[in-house]
Amino acid sequence: TLLLQDLRDAARVSISATMQGMQSPIMVMNTNTKRETGRTAQLNNIAAAKAVSDIIRTTLGPRSMLKMILDASGGIVLTNDGNAILREIDVTHPAAKSMIELSRTQDEEVGDGTTSVIILAGEILHLSQPFLEKDIHPTVIVRAYMKALDAAVKIIDELSFPVDIDDREQLMNIINSCIGTKYTSRFGPLMANLALEAVLCVAVQNPDGTREVDIKKYAKIEKIAGGSIEDCRVLKGVMMNKDVVAPGRMRRRVEKPRVMLLDCSLEYKKGENQTNVEITKEEDWATLLKMEEEWIQGVCSTIASFKPDVVVTEKGLSDLATHYLTKAGIVALRRVRKTDNNRIARATGATIVHRVEELREEDIGTGAGLFKVEKLGEEYFTFFVDCEDPKACSIILRGASRDVLNEVERNLHDAMGVARNVVHDPRLLPGGGAVEMAVSRAIAEEALKIEGVEQWPFKAVGQALEVIPRTLAQNCGANVIRTLTKLRAKHAESTAAETGGRACTFGIDGNKGTIVDMKELGIWEAYAVKVQSIKTAVESAAMLLRIDDIVSGLSQKGNQAAAGTGTGVAPANDDDEDPPEKLGE
Repeated sequence: TLLLQDLRDAARVSISATMQGMQSPIMVMNTNTKRETGRTAQLNNIAAAKAVSDIIRTTLGPRSMLKMILDASGGIVLTNDGNAILREIDVTHPAAKSMIELSRTQDEEVGDGTTSVIILAGEILHLSQPFLEKDIHPTVIVRAYMKALDAAVKIIDELSFPVDIDDREQLMNIINSCIGTKYTSRFGPLMANLALEAVLCVAVQNPDGTREVDIKKYAKIEKIAGGSIEDCRVLKGVMMNKDVVAPGRMRRRVEKPRVMLLDCSLEYKKGENQTNVEITKEEDWATLLKMEEEWIQGVCSTIASFKPDVVVTEKGLSDLATHYLTKAGIVALRRVRKTDNNRIARATGATIVHRVEELREEDIGTGAGLFKVEKLGEEYFTFFVDCEDPKACSIILRGASRDVLNEVERNLHDAMGVARNVVHDPRLLPGGGAVEMAVSRAIAEEALKIEGVEQWPFKAVGQALEVIPRTLAQNCGANVIRTLTKLRAKHAESTAAETGGRACTFGIDGNKGTIVDMKELGIWEAYAVKVQSIKTAVESAAMLLRIDDIVSGLSQKGNQAAAGTGTGVAPANDDDEDPPEKLGE
């Protein structure tokens, strides 16, 4: 009995001690915040990245499918450009948003390879899943990936060979292999010619021997609906959607014009807000008006003293100034965009002047051969063409509909990006998945030299690269397993003696699904595009693998994001979120 009593007392003491030690759970996160941690977060990221890459997998290669997307405003986007597709898709998962960002970065950096980079990143992440399930730490996987990336870049450097940028035929082959996968490939070499002409036109030789190619500022694409695709052309000069100020009285055609560019208004300055003028005599009002007129007349006579044929200003031009300029036989254009003015300056050799008083003879541009205003469709367009040495150009695109024009513009932008890359870094690589297969084989051989767990993720990067030739074979309806096995065998057979110390250049013909030597087929890719896509894919996969916690959620007020504080703790001003009377409900 005593023993039972002692046991009961001990149990009571332990229960009361436990009760005292127990505390209510501490709520650090906002209650409506969603949080994923550890393995769950990593596997969800991999699934999201794979889903994004599967969306655009069918758009790779010359036999690619098109995607039709209805955008928010009800318009239709019809394209197979990876970046254009992902830009229109609305995703909620943060890892998927990060993948879409990759495509945009690739497009801005090199202009092509936007589909490849997403497919590659998705495949690398997909192959990381077994390692995570085997409890290999993400840091070990990332370290192996970075070693594999260094090895891949070294192999690509060995594969590449220089190209003469003055050899037009070789440059056309590179651009054609880029355009071959696009909608405009059916129009033959037209787009490749346009892209190459535009890039060579705006290329400038720097004193240190490098070339600067700024296609964003100085190669303007003008889309005009109507006409046929064959009417597209690159102008040796600039074109803009403007008409002369006084159409009936000013000339619409001037040969060998003297061009003056201004950045100031040719009208009397008005007060910024309300201006009060007090006059005592009625004659003062007339004097005031006369002074304004005299000022405008003085400015116009200063301009006329330089004998320009065309005056272009970014600001306004009053009716009185138009009258004086017309009297002097000068053609005037007003409210021209700054970007257009910069292009005219570069094409004609003029200098943009900010005050009429500072005008000098050397500021007048005489580089243009012809100034003309023409009506295309329903609108008037101004041309400064036949320039002696234009370092700026306009590309006119004509097409049946707005959708066709938008797709042609996207294709042309990619082609110009490739041409610019080759001019910057004149090195070539074989296309058609040959580089990926050669790198894959070399990485598999290199992996045997690595000891420990890192060997498996290192080898996985090589396996992931095979996704490019595999997708090319899939998209043209070939037997994927048989074709890839043949290609692997071909690369394994080719010894250093056969290829002169270089890797095998056999890849997949994207039209027929057969194995062909890319040198004979003439499919080439720019070095910059290939290296950038592999680097971006591996680095982004490494970044996503290192995420082990995802916090997301909005506060009940709707405007403030709880996760936006960066700490996972709800903002301080949310303390009064629930009014006292609601707490008891």
